[in-house]
Amino acid sequence: MSVDSRRNGRLALAFHTLFVIFLMAPLVVVILVAFTPKGYLSYPTAGFSLRWFREILERPDFIDAFYHSLNLGIVAATLATLLSIPAALALARFRFAGREFLNGLFLSPLMIPHIVLGVAFLRFFSEIGIGGTFASLVFAHVIIVMPYTLRLVLAAVMGLDRETERAAVSLGANPLTSFRRITLPQMLPGVAGGWMLAFITSFDELTMTVFVASPSNTTLPVKMYNYIEQTIDPLLASVSTVIIVLTVAFMLVLDRFYGLDRVLSGKG
Repeated sequence: MSVDSRRNGRLALAFHTLFVIFLMAPLVVVILVAFTPKGYLSYPTAGFSLRWFREILERPDFIDAFYHSLNLGIVAATLATLLSIPAALALARFRFAGREFLNGLFLSPLMIPHIVLGVAFLRFFSEIGIGGTFASLVFAHVIIVMPYTLRLVLAAVMGLDRETERAAVSLGANPLTSFRRITLPQMLPGVAGGWMLAFITSFDELTMTVFVASPSNTTLPVKMYNYIEQTIDPLLASVSTVIIVLTVAFMLVLDRFYGLDRVLSGKG
């Protein structure tokens, strides 16, 4: 290896390290603030304390909001994934009138500002009488997360080897059995990756949800947004730290048993 190659490699590694530090620094600051014993935002220079983590347990409204976000994310991601599988198969394997229009329609929520979607959903749900319900939240979240599931499932379908499906059919398998035993297992990395991105997007969604949620169906991001308007203390830092820890734990478990590279690439 030449001197220039080694120098370029070290330079690339230095830039990569700085980029990672730049991304991780805000998370580290949030975690440090969460352990402060003081009643205002500060680094824990006077020692570490679990005061604000105990405060979470004394705030059932935050715990309820967390479970609302968790349930909403699971339901919305699952429904979006179930809708994306037949849509991806149709778009990838068939040529029909309106195919490009449907593809653009499914992906259009990525191009529309969420504040516009929020106002539109608010008016629409009020007109049909389901405003502020859990069903309206699920419907809205399915719309905004489906592009993520569709793109990864579509990428998985495009990379399938159809010879195994033809072989199964030639051996007497019906289309449903062929899909269940051959096609779906090959699509699974894309399906799992799409579901995970959809769940994260739904759980973290704020801008649109502010317009659709009601006091009885408040998600955690909306609860945190409303709380920070009233007061500024380290409670939100402790809530964020808990979410960060749960997210890291989930990613480690997923990587251990399945592999993050497979999930995020959508390839087996």
